[in-house]
Amino acid sequence: MSNQKQLLSTITEEQVVAYLTDNPTFFVDQDELLAQLHIPHLRGDSISLVERQISVLRERNTDMRHRLAHLMDMARDNGRLFDKTKRLILEMLDAQTLDELVSVVDDNLRHSFMVPFVGLTLFSDKHISVGRSQTLKVAQQHIAGLLASGKALCGVLRPKELEFLFGCDQAEQIKSAAVVVLEYQGAQGVLAIGSRDQKHYSNAVDTLFLTYIADVMARLLPAMLASLRAVK
Repeated sequence: MSNQKQLLSTITEEQVVAYLTDNPTFFVDQDELLAQLHIPHLRGDSISLVERQISVLRERNTDMRHRLAHLMDMARDNGRLFDKTKRLILEMLDAQTLDELVSVVDDNLRHSFMVPFVGLTLFSDKHISVGRSQTLKVAQQHIAGLLASGKALCGVLRPKELEFLFGCDQAEQIKSAAVVVLEYQGAQGVLAIGSRDQKHYSNAVDTLFLTYIADVMARLLPAMLASLRAVK
């Protein structure tokens, strides 16, 4: 690289002119280079229409490059998120008991997805020894609006809702959350994830992958809950 820089520094303007004179078609296949060149086309103190058009095209080209780079970054982020979601779902399908299922979801969300606060509440008329459980009637008294939405919700929740979803110890630390109902043949429970950042979970956040996780878990829960009651 240093040798190349030294070589370029020894090239004179006359040599460049001479080379282009001998090779008049040099720029024919150099679109990338032409897009970066700034060639004034002045008429006194005014700028020609041609130069203005070139300037606009150059600006648009730069803007498109930035947009493309942003889209590529988003694609890479979504790819990594898809891989994490896929691994979690496969582990959920391998779970044999309710205890294993709850542990798999909690561990993956905390360590793989780096979620600081995870709240999983299962609905049951009888006490469940695994995780946190509550009756649907009590849940409706605390989070009726979240249950009625029918879709994943993000934003700032009321203290009463946070306490129900995460427990009193964690509720005070959570400034925003994403919540999704585990619903299959009726409401099976509710899954919530929280952040200390008030803007982290907003209406603009895509909840597609969280919804996938919740849909799979909701379909696994009825059989596992029935099996747990049968053992008792």
